[in-house]
Order: sequence, then C-alpha cells, then structure tokens
Amino acid sequence: MDISAVNALSYEDFVNIFGNVVEKCPLITAAVWTSRPFMSLNSLEAAINEFIDALPESGKEGILRCHPDLAGKHLHSGALTRESQEEQTRAGMDALSSAEASQMARLNEEYKGRFGFPFVICARMNDKVTILRELSERCRNERAAERARGIGEVKKICRLRLQGLVLSDAPNKL
Repeated sequence: MDISAVNALSYEDFVNIFGNVVEKCPLITAAVWTSRPFMSLNSLEAAINEFIDALPESGKEGILRCHPDLAGKHLHSGALTRESQEEQTRAGMDALSSAEASQMARLNEEYKGRFGFPFVICARMNDKVTILRELSERCRNERAAERARGIGEVKKICRLRLQGLVLSDAPNKL
C-alpha cells in the first residue's frame, strides 16, 4: 500500500491495519488518523512519534507495559501478537538454551521489579546474545533513562512495522 492508499483509508480500516505498529496501542493510531493526509511514510511515523512524545511520563510507561516479556510464557503459548511472535522468533528468542532461558527469565523479573515495566528492545535489530547482554546492562540504569531508552526502542519497532505496511519511494533506514 502506498501513502495515497493510507490517506484514503476509513478510520476503522486505518486502525485495523496500523493499530499494532505500537504494540497493543491502537489508541495511538486512532488519534493520529486525524492528522491525514500524510505526505509520506516519514510524516506518518513523525505523527505517531509526536503523539508519543506529548504523553506524560505515566503514558509512556503505559506504552512500555503493553509490551510482552522477551522469551516469556506468551512466546511459547502463542499468546503474542503476530508481529511480536515474528520479531522474537527472528531474534532467536524461541531457541534459547536452558541456561539462556533461565537467565532471561531472571533478568526480566529483575528489570520489571526495578522499573515497573517490561524490558523493550527492537528484537528485529538484535540477536539473542545482544538482547541478553542489553537486558543485563540496562537493569543498572536509572528509571528516567530507561523509560526514555524503552520509548526509543518502541519507536524503532514502530518504524520497522510501518515499513512492512507502507511502500515508500525512498529507502527508510534506522
């Protein structure tokens, strides 16, 4: 679909198609629909990012809380969104050794206990080794820094998901 087709979508179709570019946050795309017409994929992405940036810190934490644990129980039970399932599988989260799975579970709990929201990283841009290392390192961050880092990762995920839905005239690199 190109940007002109995106601009022609009804509200319902827009939300149905783009409702999960930010994990389990269709409210964001519902709000952004009123910003049409978008001149490009980049302007659609900018509208989403501006909406996120305008949220209070509690709203940003709410976005982070919508994300599943990496390699968590939902990955193996099939309870993830289609997008998260594909992204985690591509990163190797479904193929952790027993030791890696134990380490991931322990670090996920430590992280959530420290920050009150799950660890978020753009799985499509990382592999399991990098994800485990980042999770371990980021457990030591301050809450405000980690909230900002998590939102930055949400925006990377959003960009890649948008690129999968909208054709662009120019390559969009992260």
